Amino acid sequence: MRVTRTQAAENRETVINVASRLFRERGFDGIGLKDLMKGAGLTQGAFYKQFTSKEDLVAQASRRAMESATNRWSAATAAKHEDPLGEVIAFYLSMDHRGEKMDGCPIVALGSDAARQGMDVKASFEAGIREHLGILGRFIAETNGEESDGKAMAILSTMVGALMLSRVINDPDLAQAFLDAATNQVREAAGA
Repeated sequence: MRVTRTQAAENRETVINVASRLFRERGFDGIGLKDLMKGAGLTQGAFYKQFTSKEDLVAQASRRAMESATNRWSAATAAKHEDPLGEVIAFYLSMDHRGEKMDGCPIVALGSDAARQGMDVKASFEAGIREHLGILGRFIAETNGEESDGKAMAILSTMVGALMLSRVINDPDLAQAFLDAATNQVREAAGA
């Protein structure tokens, strides 16, 4: 049976969404095309009708993962408008987020892998990182009415680093200590 253009577009979106989650869980090289396509409910042959290469899919999935992360930041701030930065900090630097391998921060999950990829993958991450910096910058400007580029960079770096370190530690108390220390530093930096 021939696949319609609409179904082909839906299949492509499904593959990008599944890849976005599986890459965050297993890394770019941690899953082959056969298993990835199986996870999307499609055959491996369907991959080549949708993407020019695995790198093409990696770039698309990276873009989707960064968009998903940005949407999660927006959702975290939607409920409580008086302290949006506090909401992002509470969500991001939490043990719950630490445990989210498939849906957690793509920068933490794939940052070192992305650094070894081509320009398209790096461009996907760069666009998402710039979006994160813009969001943080707006929160800081709303809080203290000052220019915030450097502070946003320091805050994002601290948050990403703390979450990454907490994930590589077995001891949950030490992992929580990293998250707590970062929370204190970020709040101090944002308010200073």
